[in-house]
Order: sequence, then C-alpha cells, then structure tokens
Amino acid sequence: MVSGSQSWRELGIGAKVFISLVVVWGTCVLLYGAINPTSKNIAQFICYLLIAILAARLKVRLPGITGTMSVNFLFILLGILELGFAETLVLGTAATLVQCFYRDRPSPVQVTFNLSASAFAIGVAYNVYHLAISGAQVRSHPLLLGLAAITYFVANTGSITAVIALTEHKSIKRIWVECYFWSFPYYLVGAGFAGMIGWFNREFGWETSLLIVPIIYLIFRSYRLYLGKLEDEKRHVEEMATLHLRTIEALALAIEAKDHTTHDHLQRVRVYAIEVAKELGVTPGEMEALHAAALLHDIGKLAVPEHIISKPGRLTPEEFEKMKIHPLVGAEILERVRFPYPVVPIEQAQHEKWDRSGYPFVLKGEEIPIGARILSSVDFLDAMASDRQYRRALPLEEVMKRLVAESGKSFDPKVVNVLEKRYRQLEKLVQSNNRPEAALKLSTEVKIEPGAAPAAGFEDITVKDAPGQEATFLFSIAAARQEAQTLFELSQDLGASLSLGETLSVFSVKLRRLVPYDAIAIYVKRGQELIPELVSGDNHRLFASLRIPLGSGLSGWVAQNRKPIINCNPSVEPGYLNDPTKFSTLRSALAIPLEGLAGVVGVLALYHAETDAFTSDHLRILLAISSKMALAIENALKYEQAESSAVTDYLTGLPNARSLFLQLDRELARCKRDATSLVVMVSDMDGFKQINDRFGHLEGNRVLRLFAQALKDSCREYDYVARMGGDEFVVVAPGLTLEAATKKADSLRELARKAGQEVCSEDILSLSVGQALYPEDGKDAEALLAEADRRMYIEKQKQPSRKNRRLYPRMKCRVTIELRPQDGEVPVLGNLIDVSLGGCYVETSALMPAGSKLKVIFSIDDGRLQAAGIVARTDPGSGIAIRFNDMNREDREKMHKVLEFVHNSTMFYDNRYFSKLLKQ
Repeated sequence: MVSGSQSWRELGIGAKVFISLVVVWGTCVLLYGAINPTSKNIAQFICYLLIAILAARLKVRLPGITGTMSVNFLFILLGILELGFAETLVLGTAATLVQCFYRDRPSPVQVTFNLSASAFAIGVAYNVYHLAISGAQVRSHPLLLGLAAITYFVANTGSITAVIALTEHKSIKRIWVECYFWSFPYYLVGAGFAGMIGWFNREFGWETSLLIVPIIYLIFRSYRLYLGKLEDEKRHVEEMATLHLRTIEALALAIEAKDHTTHDHLQRVRVYAIEVAKELGVTPGEMEALHAAALLHDIGKLAVPEHIISKPGRLTPEEFEKMKIHPLVGAEILERVRFPYPVVPIEQAQHEKWDRSGYPFVLKGEEIPIGARILSSVDFLDAMASDRQYRRALPLEEVMKRLVAESGKSFDPKVVNVLEKRYRQLEKLVQSNNRPEAALKLSTEVKIEPGAAPAAGFEDITVKDAPGQEATFLFSIAAARQEAQTLFELSQDLGASLSLGETLSVFSVKLRRLVPYDAIAIYVKRGQELIPELVSGDNHRLFASLRIPLGSGLSGWVAQNRKPIINCNPSVEPGYLNDPTKFSTLRSALAIPLEGLAGVVGVLALYHAETDAFTSDHLRILLAISSKMALAIENALKYEQAESSAVTDYLTGLPNARSLFLQLDRELARCKRDATSLVVMVSDMDGFKQINDRFGHLEGNRVLRLFAQALKDSCREYDYVARMGGDEFVVVAPGLTLEAATKKADSLRELARKAGQEVCSEDILSLSVGQALYPEDGKDAEALLAEADRRMYIEKQKQPSRKNRRLYPRMKCRVTIELRPQDGEVPVLGNLIDVSLGGCYVETSALMPAGSKLKVIFSIDDGRLQAAGIVARTDPGSGIAIRFNDMNREDREKMHKVLEFVHNSTMFYDNRYFSKLLKQ
C-alpha cells in the first residue's frame, strides 16, 4: 500500500498516467464484480470479512520508503480458494479501505489508487487460479494456489513500486528488491496457510477458519519484529556513519583553529576536491578517502608550533624543516584510526609534485595517489585565493593563471584542466554550502633533501642544524603547545615591567623551559663595550666580571656582525679564562644579537656543559623572541635614563612634578620631626590660553619663563618653587604663616600680571592662588596639594570674565596713512601705530565722533590698499580707535596683504633710521 503527502498537482506526468491506468483497470474489475455477484456461503463470507478487516489494522511501515503493508493478503488468498469473485473483491477492497484510514488521513488520489491496485491484483490472481481449474490445464490445487499467490504478489507490489518510484524519483528495481522482494516468502507461506485452511474446511467445516486468528497475529508480530530489527540496524548504521563524519569534522575544526587566517580553508578544500574527484570518475573508496583527507590533511600541523604556522613573513630554514614534518606526523596519526579506505597515502603525498620536486618521498606523476594530486592542486588554489599573514588574497582569475602555469610541473594536468573549466561554478557552490559551524617513533629531525625552500623563500639566516632527538607525535604536539604557551608568557612578561633587572630575571627563568642551559648571560651595549646586565647559572662570577669590546670574542662578534652563532666554544670570550686559576666546565654556547629600533642593544648568550648541546629548534625559538626582548631592554634603558635625569622642567628650569613630590615628602618629614608648619601654594594662570591663541606658543613660552624667573627671585632661598605642568606652579614655603602666605599670593598675582604686560603690552594675564597649611589642612603631600588645588579653583571661579580682551593678535607699527570720512569732510593724515585683522589705532589731532564711518587708506601713493571701518573710541588730542567692518573671505585676504604692507613699510623705515644712527 502506498502513502505520502504529495497532491495530484505535485505529481509528474508519468506518475499521473500510470495512476490513471491503474484506476481504469481497477474500476473495470470492480464493475465486473458488481455486475456478476456470486456467493457460496454468506455466513462464511461475513466471518472472513470481519477477520480481514481486523487484520487490516495490523500493518507495518516498510523500511526506506513511504509505504505500508498488512497481513490481509492471507484472507485474499483464502477468498480466492473458498469464496466467489465478487466476495473476494469485497473482502480485499474493504480490508484495503480500512488499512488506508487507520491512523492516517490519505488524500482521495491515494485511496482511489490503493483500491484500484488491490482490485486489479485480486482480479488477476483469482482468474489465474480459477481459469486454470476450469480449463483443467493444471490439476494440482497447491501449485495453482502458489501460482495465484505469486501473481497477486507481483501485481500488487509491482503497481505500488512503480508509483513510488515515479513519485519519489527512485529506481523501480531498487525499491522492489529492497522493500518488497524480502516479503515474497511470506506470500508463499500464506498460500500454504490458505491451502491448509481450505483442507480443514473441506474436512471439518468452514468454522475452523476462526483458528487462524492467532496465526494471523503471529505473522503480524513476526513482520513487526523483523522490520523493527531492520530499522534499528539501519538507524544504528546511519548514526555511526554520522558520528564518524562529525568526529572527523570536529577534529578538522580543531586543526583549523590553529591557523586563524584560514577559517573556511578546510570546507573550501573539501568541496573543491570532491567535485573534481566526481569529474575525474574516481572509485567510491577513493572518494571516501579524499573526503576524509580533505578535512584532515592539516592534522600534522598539531606538531608544528603555532607561531611558525601564523608567522607574518618568510620562514627560516629551521622553521621550514619543522613545517615539513607535518605530512609524516599527520600520516602516522591517521594510521592509528585505521580508516576502511586509503586516507594515509593521500596525507603522506599531499606535498609531492608532478615533476618529482616535492617531499617527503620524491614521487612523480602517476606514482602520486590520485587523491593527493587532487588535494595538492585544490590546496594551492585555496591558499593563493585566501588572506595569509604575509600577503593579501589574490583574485581567483590570477590564481588560476598561476595554477595553469604549474600544470605538468607541480600539478596533474588533468586536475588542472577540471579546475580551469569549473572553478567559477565550484566557488559558487562553496558559497552556497558555507556553514557557520606504545608510541611510534617519528623522524621529526630528518633532513629532507627535496623541497629546498618554501614558495615565499627563506629568511636570510644560515646556521647548520645539529643532530636532533626523536620524539613521538604525542610529544611533538605537546611540545608545540608548551612552546606556544611559554612564548606567549614571555611576550607578556617582557612588556609588564620597565625595571631592567626584574624583566631579565623573569625572562631567564621561563626561557629554561624551552631552551635548557647551564648558564645565561645577557649583555647590554654601553658605548663600545658589552656589559653583563644579568648573569645566572654556572660560573656566574666569571661572566659577571667580563667587559667585552665590540667585535671581540663570541658575544662581541655577534653584536658587531648582527648574526647568531650556535655551539661555539665559550672560552673565546675575552678575559674569560685569562687567569690560569680559573676553570670552566661549559663546552657550547648559543648567542644571538638583540636588535632594537636604534640598532643592537645587547647580546643574549646561553651556555651548556655538553658539546653541541643546542639545536636549530633552540636557535629558532631565540630568534622568535629576540626582537621583543630587545625592545623591552631598550625601553627599560630609556626609562632608567629618564628616571635618573628627568627632575627639571626643560622650559622654565624649575623642578618638575616628580622632583616636587620627592622634595615635598622630605619637607613634610622634617616638619614632623621639628613640629613646624609648612604652606603649599598652588597657582594657575588665567588668560594664558588666550595668549597662545593670539600671540602664538612662542610668546606663551616666553611668558612662562618670565613668570618662573620672577617667581623664583621673589621667594626665599629655602622655599621650593616647581612647575607642575602647563601653566601651574607650586611654592613650598616652610615656616610661613597664613597671613604671610596671603601677602605672598598677592605678590604672585602682580608678578603674573607684569609678565603678561611685558610680552603682550596689555593687561591680559592674571593668577589664581590656592593655599594649604600643614598640618591643619593635610598631613601628606597628596592631601596638601589636593586642598590647595581645590581652593585655587574656587578663587578662579570668583574672578570676573574680561570682555575687552582682543580677538586678534596685534602688530606694532609706525606708518603714515590717510583717513577719508564718508560724510564728505576733508581727508586727514595720521600715524598708524597698532593694527590687527579686527581694527587699528591711529595717532591724529582730528576730532571724529565715535560711530563715524570712514575709509582707511594704507597705501597713500596709489590708494589700492584700503579698508572700511567705524570709529570705536576717540581720545581727543591723542588719536582714534577704528574697528573694521565684518569681512568675507576675499576681504580677509586683502587685509592680510594690508598687514604685509604695513609690516614691510615699518621694517623699511626702522632699518633706514638705524642706518642713520650708525652713520652718526
């Protein structure tokens, strides 16, 4: 019986035609049965009908498809044997109808098709049995009953299989074999049961048919148990397959997380590789292997330190040697999994090249597994098209050009041809499928001759490696993680303190985890010598006494040539073993230069008691941290220099804030001992910003210097005067009373006013002063300064704002100009002595009332330079102040030309005047 949720409109043309044919045939059979009703025994028919309807409810769902099956076929065979044609049709269709509506709500199309298919199968099987009997062609009733059962099985399951295949687009043969053919023996057994029941009926009467009810239920239970077991096994297999795939994907994500710049790398490689493999027609086993290898091809990088994988630049030879082990380590890890398909050969050969220039086994052409050839090409394409630490991603078209250029050299031409044809389509597919979601010895130090350099080239450091130590892949992974963690901690510690001794001490302790040593010396360059700043371990007194000239000995050579040296003899250090009484057990040394922003700042030297104790891995680790260590030493040295010398303000020559706090603490300690008082005065300039804005910062600096000098001169010898910063000054006056401090504050205000007057020639600057008395207002430096600062700001807020301050910087001058009143009066001459962009002041005896409009002619000869304005103030007998009218951009440009003219004219007359004086 077929079931599902598809409507008539959703069916294809083939399905509609087949269903229509089955419905026509079934309808014809039903009409024939209705026209020719026959009944041998009505009571027997009713009994069989009721039992068949009951048995129809006992149905099982077929595995793998949307169809069900019941045991009512037994009663249909019994009806063919015992009942008439019409009765058999009623029995079969009634059971089918009950089966359709029991716990389901089928569509009319499904009900019609099931009834018609059942009627057609019953009609064909009934005629096969009875026509053979009536024609006396076959006399064996058991054989005819078996033939009828086979006919009913083929007709019933065939029609249902065909419609399922047409609606679900599956293979008819596959559905019939997998979902129905297994039930064929049950139909034969059912035919045997039906024959046995017919014999009982003939011998003992039809009432014995009631005994088949338990047998029917037993058959149903056997169906359910068998199909349930099949379903459980299928579900278990699917769950295990899903678990296997998810385990692989989870491990792949863990590997992928090691390289932060290629988050989608594995999924992209997987999609590309699988599609290319389909195009090339690889076998199912190789396809499964490629699927797993595409996800796990970077698993060997677990044994490579993360700082090598994510290095934003070219690899050194030592780093590349470490990187080249990852195919071997990955293959040995995957070998433990024991995949049922060849994943390990793909992992081993992923870096082999078509022309035998790859590694690690130097394979060529077809010797390389097809999965590895596909994977290497796809990995190259994705790597070039993705952002990396040392370069930006290339356009996909440019990557394809490079891939085609390497066809027949590095990559299989067949694979390249497929990628060239389909790379745009595959990229769209990747975007659409993108989801948010006892130890074996390894040759980790083996020198692999092929693959002499990575594609990006080597860093220019050439140091021969020493024989390494073998390690298990578990140890390699653990060592890589420990190395990354320790390097991270070292980086954090190097920037955590500005104390040189503390920084180097912590560094030496943690470095021993990565690079074992018996002694360590960190030399700092001071002048033309290397001075040991930190020495620890064996013979530390010998190293601490060294003073190594640049270019001499082991460390001096490293500093001068800026190159590392490995496994050298420590005794070559100058002065190390000049004394015959001294003896050293150290046999090998590893030294690297520490280069900061200003050049070499020192040398890091490690010493060991064994000969050739240091390896290329040790050198690689030290080179990785040398730049950070050099910067830390450089910063610490600068800090020491600043700490020792920065006690004076560079501008005023007064002590700075740091010196103030130190001195104030000393004064407070003395006051506590002697039980004396102390006054702290904090002052801040009012109007200083306006000086900077109008007259420039140079004039502002001049004001600060004048005031600082005047402040220092006005204080007692034992008073302490300091500049806190900006325009804030502090006076520490031991033994001064509050009354005297108040008078002192008044004198400070006058000093500030005079400084502003001297520089700006106007009353533009004032001073706010706050005072604090020890011990009444505070007992420590912070409390006294805070209280004085608070009182200073209270005074600042009480001062009235000055509205008469000029908006523009003024220029002193002396130029003859012409004034033209707009009311028609006669023009007059005057001397211009002060001018700015906003106005000017003219010395003249003419009387002009305030508010009069006039023009100021600056160039009397041609009258081109002029400005319109209004008389702002009149000083009878002295002159007038003129305010220029508001100006647009063009007027302001003209005014700048006026200022330039006035300046040049003033300089001309001043120079001529001075020259005359010199001649006299």
